[in-house]
Amino acid sequence: MSRSPHRVRDVMTHRVVAVDRQAGFKEIVETMDGWRVSALPVLEGDGRVVGVVSEADLLPKEEYRDADPSRREQMNRLDDLRKAGSVTAEQLMSAPALTVRTDATLAQAARTLARGAVKRLPVVDGAGRLEGIVSRSDLLKVFLRTDEDIAEEVRGDVVGRLFPVSRAGITVTVTDGVVTLRGGIPDTALVPVVARLTRAVEGVVDVECELIGPLARKADRPAAGPRL
Repeated sequence: MSRSPHRVRDVMTHRVVAVDRQAGFKEIVETMDGWRVSALPVLEGDGRVVGVVSEADLLPKEEYRDADPSRREQMNRLDDLRKAGSVTAEQLMSAPALTVRTDATLAQAARTLARGAVKRLPVVDGAGRLEGIVSRSDLLKVFLRTDEDIAEEVRGDVVGRLFPVSRAGITVTVTDGVVTLRGGIPDTALVPVVARLTRAVEGVVDVECELIGPLARKADRPAAGPRL
């Protein structure tokens, strides 16, 4: 049975370029251009990530190249003005770097990306050493799973575990990532649990629960005729 990639290490880009603290401004620009990336991890010592330098960190040098900012602008943009006069990665980088561990879930990585308002994250091991890069597009790869892969996982990991006895009476269909569950279950109080666990399966776009309990099934049965 196919299983979705649950960890960052399953979707990250392993081949990654980085610079050290002393990398010069022009070297940084050339590295970005040569590798077609918009940000670079900054490393020290044995490969530990200490910061990230991005295009946004470099642009102030061009923005203020021939500008004469007002006193108010100087007060409001002190960090940009500082970066405009910087020449090394150590001076330019944003630190500490936002990173994610190789064993983090994709949901954890997505939350870190969203909260930091960044497009990609350095992936590090337990000691903070660079292992790869994970981007927004990497996290979206889970939605490339086939409908049948998703259906198999829902049947085995959700329905099979919650309803080992009555699973045969529950059908799971998936269309364009939308999961529909139909059938009878022992207790309708479990419907929110089924929906939550199904939604947690990677690649699921939405969940429609059409599960009914014993009382509803009895109500659907035709009334017994009079005894003769």
